[in-house]
Order: sequence, then structure tokens, then C-alpha cells
Amino acid sequence: MPQTTAIQISIINASTVLTDTEIRPVVNALQQQVTNDFRPAWGTDAELTFVPTGSTPPIGTWWLTILDDSDQAGALGYHDLTPDGLPLGKVFAATDLKYGNSWTVTASHELLEMLADPNINLTVFVQNENTTGLLYAYEVCDPCESDAFSYKIGNVLVSDFVFPSWFEEFRAEGSTQFDQTNNISEPLELVSGGYIGVFGINDGTGWQQITAQKTPSDATHRGNVGSRRERRRTPHTQWVTSHTYKEITHRATLYRERLQQVVARKAAA
Repeated sequence: MPQTTAIQISIINASTVLTDTEIRPVVNALQQQVTNDFRPAWGTDAELTFVPTGSTPPIGTWWLTILDDSDQAGALGYHDLTPDGLPLGKVFAATDLKYGNSWTVTASHELLEMLADPNINLTVFVQNENTTGLLYAYEVCDPCESDAFSYKIGNVLVSDFVFPSWFEEFRAEGSTQFDQTNNISEPLELVSGGYIGVFGINDGTGWQQITAQKTPSDATHRGNVGSRRERRRTPHTQWVTSHTYKEITHRATLYRERLQQVVARKAAA
């Protein structure tokens, strides 16, 4: 395997529902997943640096930010790219906790997909007939998106992910490994709970999600505001860079103060 330069990624805690102590061991597990599992399959490496609450991420790094929800992301000024115009991923921990999902699986999911397709513009074309076909989004965790198909590194649950072979339609069933946990047996297969974005080149309907049942997905797969799914549908000319980290930190202080005021009013009611 060719030597690769590790991408520098800051894992930023901007959440009010998770402490630095809760996130640190997850960052260690994610580093192991990237180095031991993802790099051998995809040839892409990363060095993760944890950025505690209120601290400043190193200049020139990609960001994976742990947030409460999409509303908080907008309030703090986390948009489509870092202030330097570099890739940015978002994990909505409070939303996951609200719906009983594992935020660590989401963090793993977002990290690996950012490494595989940082500009959210890669696709694979599968031709159906001479003049028709589908573009499959290069999303490496969506096909096996489910806590049920995740695996553990130490005590941390991380996302399954597909290998490059999953996108290679010529491969026969069972001929090679298609995902990290061996739950997938053939190219373009979706496990229960999995989905993938497709673009029919002659349909005129834009990006659509299909599920394991080969039917359009429901509203739960639309994605949060600012998610990769939303950004893939948005022309890059409309992407917005995030505020400077100084401004984000200031907004975060005001955001936490407002939350404390809301809690105090509820307690007094």
C-alpha cells in the first residue's frame, strides 16, 4: 500500500450534553478505527486531535464538531466549511440521544465519510441501458447505517463501513470482502436500515435516497440542516464558510447562558 500523509483533523467539543471526559476515549477509539481498519481498506490516513470545550483548533485542520443539534450549529456559526475553507463534519449528539441512537456511531460515520469524500461530490455511475443509469453517492457508511451493524473498539461503538469493492458492480456475490463487519455479500447491497443517495441521470428528480427495500426513503433519511445529505444537494457555489473560531467561541458562551436562563425559568415556574 502506498504511503499516505495523515490528514490532520480536529475533534471539537461544542456540545452541552457531552463532557470532555466522555468524548476523549471516543476520539482514541476513532483514531484506532482510522489507522487499523479504514486506512488498509481505503489508503487514507488521519491524525485526530481532541479540542476540549472552549479551546481553539489548530490552524489548517479539518473539523469534526460535536454539537447538540442543527439549531445549535447555526447559532454558533458552523456552516459548510471551516473558516479556512476546509472540510467540516458535524455530529448532533443531543439529537442522537433524543432518539436513542449512539452518538459515537454517528461520529465514526461522519469521520469516515469525510475522509472518503471530503468535498461531497464523488459518485459511481451504474449504467442501466444505453441512455439511462444511476449515480451512486460515494458515502461509505450509509449502506450499513444502523447501530445493529456497528462494532466495538474497546468499549466504544463505531460504524461499519463499506470497502471500495462495494461500488464495483462487476464483482460477483461473495467474491471478496465488501464491508468491515462482513454483513454485506455483494456490490451495492443495502443492509436493513441502510440507504444510499442516487441520482437518475434522466429522471429530473435530483438526489433521492433508496433503502434496502429499493424504495424511496422516508423523511428520517432527509438529513439535518447542514448534514452531508443536504450539502450534496446544494451547489458548492452556495456553500458558506464558518465564522472565525473566536466568533464561534463568543456565540457559544451566549448560547450556554441562554440555556441556563431557560432552565432557571422552568425551575421557577
